[in-house]
Amino acid sequence: MTVENGPKVALITGAAKRVGAAIARRLHREGFSVAIHYRASKTDADALAKELNAIRANSAAIFQADLLVTFALDVLVQAVVARFGRLDALINNASTFYGGTLDTVDEAAWIELIGSNLKAPLFLCKAAAPELKRFNGSIVNITDIHAERPMANYVIYNVAKAGLRGLTHALARDLAPTAEGEAYVRVNAVAPGPIDWPDDDQIDPAEKARILDHVPLKREGGVAQIAEAVKYLVCDATYVTGQTINVDGGRSIAI
Repeated sequence: MTVENGPKVALITGAAKRVGAAIARRLHREGFSVAIHYRASKTDADALAKELNAIRANSAAIFQADLLVTFALDVLVQAVVARFGRLDALINNASTFYGGTLDTVDEAAWIELIGSNLKAPLFLCKAAAPELKRFNGSIVNITDIHAERPMANYVIYNVAKAGLRGLTHALARDLAPTAEGEAYVRVNAVAPGPIDWPDDDQIDPAEKARILDHVPLKREGGVAQIAEAVKYLVCDATYVTGQTINVDGGRSIAI
């Protein structure tokens, strides 16, 4: 089977667990081969690849990279293309999340939060764009509804996700064709609301209840909802670019 006629390939950052793993499973069900990026969660990444390869042989592989190391991003894309022969979709899912007030933030937090949530997606898009253009591919950035409605005491995180939303719009224009028939890359975003709580349980039960009280649908969504939105943007929305889908149970329209 030639590369042109072979399975489409998606690279998902932070794909070893939670939202990233759900996206990998959903695109795999659509026939994609998946490049599972991880930083430290090798055990989870190995388990996911084994699960997917049991369904369809040689359809998943794991790739380790520290996304804060800029030169590693080119290496990551090159490794994925060397393994699968092509790249059709990039899902910038990996994220660092923690709070900080104006009084307590420091440069280390800026470097980490801006680095993982904005700088890494930018330079990974740069590295992947030439390959994505070969197949009129797609980029989906996982942002946050708080890019538009900032959370109190998460100043740098809010700024980083707002920047990622802006990057989505900017790249949608820059990677669009300049004339009919030219190669292009569609660039969109998915903005989760209360989908799944952090693993470290940094949000206490009372705060969870308060958050859900402001969600019109009165419940968290679950990671499958994000995966479905990504699948739509990658596979079905061929006339959609520069858009953000809020998957938040109506939280972004609530008072």
